[in-house]
Amino acid sequence: MKCIYCGYEESKVVDSRSTDEGTRIRRRRECLGCGRRFTTYEIIETTPVLVIKNDGTRQVFDAEKIKNGIIKACEKRPVSMKDIEKLVSDIEKSISNSLESEVPSSMIGELVMKGLKELDEVAYIRFASVYRKFRDVGTFLDFLNEFEKKIKE
Repeated sequence: MKCIYCGYEESKVVDSRSTDEGTRIRRRRECLGCGRRFTTYEIIETTPVLVIKNDGTRQVFDAEKIKNGIIKACEKRPVSMKDIEKLVSDIEKSISNSLESEVPSSMIGELVMKGLKELDEVAYIRFASVYRKFRDVGTFLDFLNEFEKKIKE
């Protein structure tokens, strides 16, 4: 780290502290050239993930949208907010771990479906009915029959 006083490129860390709820690190440094001290801050650099919508448009990934959709699917179901937040967190981690800068909305929808299937079957079916855009009762019944077959396996 370059000294702000003399420009010398070597310094030693005298003290480190976590700040802003662990999202930044404050470091006190001492220049090995002039001996003066200065403070630096270290933050995690993140690149935003873009979601490719079905119509080809792109928008910044927003975990709050996923959370709201899951909350609607779980309405009046015995699913705690803690479970919903964990599912959203797991989906966020999965997307981040993919190391992709752009992900299709279908991938996110499938992650939500998989998580809801494990969390609550009724919420899963509610979400699927909107996500899969069932146009009539027949399509919905076909989905339910496939779901029932998979449960019995």
